[in-house]
Amino acid sequence: MQATVKMPAATTAGRHDWTVDDAEVLLGRPFNDLLFAAQSVHRARFDPNRIQLSTLLSIKTGGCPEDCGYCSQSAQHETELARQRLLPLDEVLDTARRARDAGATRFCMGAAWRNPTDKNLETVLAMVAGVKALGMETCVTLGMLTAEQAERLAGAGLDYYNHNLDTSPEFYGQVISTRTYRDRLDTLEHVRAAGLKTCSGGILGMGEGRRDRASMLCQLANLPAHPESVPINLLVQVEGTPLFGTATLDPFELVRTIAAARVMMPGSYVRLSAGRDDMSDELQALCFLAGANSVFYGERLLTTPNAGAQRDLALFARLGLAFETAELPGREAPGACHHHADQLAASD
Repeated sequence: MQATVKMPAATTAGRHDWTVDDAEVLLGRPFNDLLFAAQSVHRARFDPNRIQLSTLLSIKTGGCPEDCGYCSQSAQHETELARQRLLPLDEVLDTARRARDAGATRFCMGAAWRNPTDKNLETVLAMVAGVKALGMETCVTLGMLTAEQAERLAGAGLDYYNHNLDTSPEFYGQVISTRTYRDRLDTLEHVRAAGLKTCSGGILGMGEGRRDRASMLCQLANLPAHPESVPINLLVQVEGTPLFGTATLDPFELVRTIAAARVMMPGSYVRLSAGRDDMSDELQALCFLAGANSVFYGERLLTTPNAGAQRDLALFARLGLAFETAELPGREAPGACHHHADQLAASD
């Protein structure tokens, strides 16, 4: 007989006491039951037919001293990536303006640093202020932060800070050795303390097992506050990186992980992130059904290909998905939910 995990009505308000066993049982539920539970929770908090679009720009590319096994930007890996210095302000703002005009509501900027210097941070602060002036939400990912740096970013008007946990604490050492899991959690703590919204998720398909995916989701769901944005990435294999040639993940495991993330973090945006360029339309549709309600929009995702804008527009039209806008966020106020969905989650 298959084990079950009780999902009380409080699930739609968000638990912070998940065990790895709980999450592993959730991930292993019959596929149809798991998707039904995730869709029920999703409809309690979000418009199921509205999707949030973000655009991600690499503002400084390559030369990172970290040894993350998946990353083309590590100076320790022999990839064909060309290094690029920090982009000038006007180029970043021009890209943000075009992204806004194409429908993106959030502009994310990524720099391949272990941690930013104070001089580099000054330039990023100007970028944040400039993008905010365009009427967009702002997000940056710059590596590790000190508490003071997080405060400065908040003062410049930053909305989100991205710092992924990547995988479980147990599997982490097989992917990265140059920073610890504790380093990542400390940065997230500085971000929360500064009043910034957190964007934190992980990467699937790095050779981890289902229990590792369960453990990673527990780390995120048991934070003092659920991340407002949870990107779920599928490994994009880059020749020259240690993880190139890793066995391909079963696509249903991706869908299961998204569904479990939706159940465990009901009020978070769950973003279907890296790897979409290689996903079929049918797989993406399953991910949206499982509770993904955000994507990166545009031709590239930092240094790897992304699903093209025209393909996305065609897919969204076929699925009847509308864009979220700044004026019409398409979600209920935090804590609001439909009573029937509460009952579904409780009785499922």
